[in-house]
Amino acid sequence: MQKPEGLCDNAWKSMMEYAMTLAHGGENFYDGWMKDKKSAMVACNDGFRPVIFLLEATDENAEVFEN
Repeated sequence: MQKPEGLCDNAWKSMMEYAMTLAHGGENFYDGWMKDKKSAMVACNDGFRPVIFLLEATDENAEVFEN
């Protein structure tokens, strides 16, 4: 649920919902457009420095961070 260290705030805002959905088993965001249903292409909303991210779900468990 936390933004990865060093990642731009706007980039995280653009991809957070996709990342969380993939992390919890969601898939097929684009109705079959992606070859891998457990992936998403997300564009950062920074118009001056656009970046495209490919998010892919893995079978690995994430580390749990407690505050």
